[in-house]
Amino acid sequence: MDSRSAESQMLERCVAFAAGKATAAVSQQEANVCRVAGMIVGSRFREESRRLLAAGDHYFQTHPHEFVEPGEVVRRGWIVSFPRLREGLYRRFEGK
Repeated sequence: MDSRSAESQMLERCVAFAAGKATAAVSQQEANVCRVAGMIVGSRFREESRRLLAAGDHYFQTHPHEFVEPGEVVRRGWIVSFPRLREGLYRRFEGK
């Protein structure tokens, strides 16, 4: 899978969590991206933020050692950048 496809897939998972269609992250990558996404969109999309953070928290309850700092999410290539993630999520949330 190329990086654009991976990014698109991760954004769609975040949208599913934010909409309540999925409730628990299933991997370290997904949980950490959800956590970062929840922090990034919180000022504008409070309910979506709460759901994203909850999805990550659910995973970390059983895998606390897999939590990484936000900057590490970028360094590992799980997201391209915080602004890119924010803009991608804003576009999808506003397109409801």
